[in-house]
Amino acid sequence: MTDQVIKADLKNMTRDELKAYMKELGQPAFRGEQIFTWIHGNATEFDHMTNVPQKLREQLQERCKITCHEIVTVQSSKTDGTKKYLFRLEDGNTIESVFMKYKFGNSICVSTQAGCRMGCKFCASTIGGLCRNLTAAEILEEVLAVQRDTGERISHIVLMGSGEPFDNYDNVTKFLQLVHDPKGLNLSLRNITLSTCGILPNMKRFGDEFPQVNLAVSLHASNSELRSQLMPVNRRYPMDELMEVCREHVNKTGRRITFEYTLVKGVNDKEENLNQLTKLLAGMNCHVNLIPMNPVSERDLKGTDRKFAEEFCKKLEKRGIQATVRRELGSDIDAACGQLRLNSQK
Repeated sequence: MTDQVIKADLKNMTRDELKAYMKELGQPAFRGEQIFTWIHGNATEFDHMTNVPQKLREQLQERCKITCHEIVTVQSSKTDGTKKYLFRLEDGNTIESVFMKYKFGNSICVSTQAGCRMGCKFCASTIGGLCRNLTAAEILEEVLAVQRDTGERISHIVLMGSGEPFDNYDNVTKFLQLVHDPKGLNLSLRNITLSTCGILPNMKRFGDEFPQVNLAVSLHASNSELRSQLMPVNRRYPMDELMEVCREHVNKTGRRITFEYTLVKGVNDKEENLNQLTKLLAGMNCHVNLIPMNPVSERDLKGTDRKFAEEFCKKLEKRGIQATVRRELGSDIDAACGQLRLNSQK
């Protein structure tokens, strides 16, 4: 029995890494530039690379691969044009991504892990636990696969799908480098938003390394005791420490931070929660994104209705806290916030 040859994934390489790899193969560095451009221009096979010599293409075919996801299903919302994609990965795991249309352009919500181990009580993504981290190539391919399928360019990315991005820090930050590369998708870092439940060491690191990326923090509670009940991560990184790091991030980057607050009926939407939240965020350059909890069949929690959420929002604004109620996209296809999950289809 022979050992299976592990092929180098060219989609997982930065432009400099590809140039260095070409030199290892005895090729000029500019071949790496060419191949990088082809890959990020949606080439899925080496034969698509018409300005690359045939002999090199054959060599690459033997030694390398270009990660491509299989589209298992595409669900289209009847209300707003949102599309939810179920992708099958090379190892049989499946992940979900969501394509959304806005006035400012097309956006995609990508997953960063197959599953999630954070255990938030209102989220479907964590129900099956964590299977594994996604590579930078696999996250990138979510974007490229949707562009190929829709024929439309994606101009904005939110890392808010399955998984905790800061639990997969190295792969996520490499993905950001890849989509930002001017020879690739050339996306502005200011058009990218990363959401975290608050893994503090990597939050601090991220503020130094990617100050232009928009940071959204999953808060979801107005006091530490309640947050620990809803989000187990709070036991490791308590709310007072989280808020200190958030204030440091705002001061360091000069950029507003977004707090995501899922409204759970009778749990975190009371008057006392409003008072605590006002005190907690007073004086900070921030914005609160209120999200009426979307239904998750395995949970017995219920979401606050939208009218009540809008009243909660108005009260926050009257107290000097900027807030909005998130527009619900794709809820009819379980593509809304908190509804993406590790799918069992294989």
